[in-house]
Amino acid sequence: MGRPRLRRSITVNPQATFFKPRGVPLRDLKCVILTMEEIQALRLKDMDNLDQISCAKKMNTSQSTFQRILRSAHRKVSRAVLEGKAIKVRREQ
Repeated sequence: MGRPRLRRSITVNPQATFFKPRGVPLRDLKCVILTMEEIQALRLKDMDNLDQISCAKKMNTSQSTFQRILRSAHRKVSRAVLEGKAIKVRREQ
């Protein structure tokens, strides 16, 4: 049994929660699911241009955990863009 999971600080509220390639019916697409943690990590690092230590503090997590969350988000977004998949943001934690 591992350690209990800490509650992350999530302050982002995306206006859109679904993205898909134009001109392709949704029924023909596979989906990549991003968590709110991953969206928050992308926003802090890529949009707010903060360093990882500041990002980790804002999310109430360690720097190594923040790095894992960010790496996962980058992989999912890259996979969706390069393989033509839809992106769904999962709002519940």
